[in-house]
Amino acid sequence: MNLKKIKKELDLKILSSEEGLDKEVSGAYTSDLLSDVIANSKKNFLWITLQIHLNIVAVAQLKELAGIIIVNSREPDSDTLKKAEKEKCLLFSTEKTAFEISGKLYQLLKGK
Repeated sequence: MNLKKIKKELDLKILSSEEGLDKEVSGAYTSDLLSDVIANSKKNFLWITLQIHLNIVAVAQLKELAGIIIVNSREPDSDTLKKAEKEKCLLFSTEKTAFEISGKLYQLLKGK
């Protein structure tokens, strides 16, 4: 399933450029610990987190993630947004908790 459909189905707010919404998503990983995401996420996964600092973009690039969903209506600062734009890293925001969005995304990706 591509990011455009996921954005629509989960009612996500896009925080960065819409370039790359055609990327296919193969799974997701939920964690707020950067080293955990580096160790356990996979290419083309969506990362679900409450982290909003600059390093999230670096981790997403390192792991070749499809994008990042930031939960609890948190929004990154302008430096993080600029870095995301520069690196073409898709950032999304939702008011939902990590638990809620993880469950909804699981159902969507598994077709349930």
